[in-house]
Amino acid sequence: MNTIFIVMPILLVLMFMLGIELNRAAFTNVFKNPKAVMAGMAGQILLLPMIAFIVAWGLQLPPVYFMGLMLVSCCPGGSSSNVFSMLAKGDIALSVTLTALSSIITLFTLPLIMEFVSHLVTDISGVEINLPIGKLFVQNILLLFLPLLSGAVFKHYFPVAAMRVNKVLGKIAFPALMTLALVFFLQYRSEIAENMAILGFSAALLILLSMLSTSVISRAAAFSDATCRTLVIEVGMQNAAQAIAIASSPFIFNSGEMALPAIIYALLMNVILLIYVCLVKK
Repeated sequence: MNTIFIVMPILLVLMFMLGIELNRAAFTNVFKNPKAVMAGMAGQILLLPMIAFIVAWGLQLPPVYFMGLMLVSCCPGGSSSNVFSMLAKGDIALSVTLTALSSIITLFTLPLIMEFVSHLVTDISGVEINLPIGKLFVQNILLLFLPLLSGAVFKHYFPVAAMRVNKVLGKIAFPALMTLALVFFLQYRSEIAENMAILGFSAALLILLSMLSTSVISRAAAFSDATCRTLVIEVGMQNAAQAIAIASSPFIFNSGEMALPAIIYALLMNVILLIYVCLVKK
């Protein structure tokens, strides 16, 4: 069973929800708070892949897991980060802005970074990893940009219906992600059992180091507490569903094993961020 047929509908729903959540404030916020927006984008586009590379290199991950960890670090922010920002009493407008911008910007940065990494991993390990960059770009347009745009258009013309649909989809999205994780665990239970320690440690290290680095940078930039919390959450929460879709797609990598770091990341991400939210609320 190819899990791409499970993850694709989930990713479409998540991006459609994000499109519904977009409003004028999400874009005017770029001009009202450019310093925070630029810091958030730098954290997601530059800092995260750098940390992932250092972690994967330092732990000498096998090529397939090296690529998987890099992949999740190059994906845009997860839509659930908006909910976590609200729970942490962060800047909701900033959170939506960063999630939307990263979803668009990573359409271009993700293929470029992953192409560089695939060549590097191939040269170092001798294991050939081919990345069809054109197919990756097309898939990201279909699974990210078009659903995002559709959600925004739907809200514009049918605002009341859009809010109702968003509430329903919001209740479905998380259980669907957990179902996806369960399917992966059952399908790759032997690989997960053999590599759980290294995969769990590398994913946790990526999340914690990215959150810590973002917190230090935010404090140094003298951002408000609400902005700092939002940036930490945005950089700490990536769209793992997209990483899974790219890794398991028969048009791109066609590798369930490459998706395992994203699955482990998704589970740990929610646990670690929930602990973080509880701590900051106290």
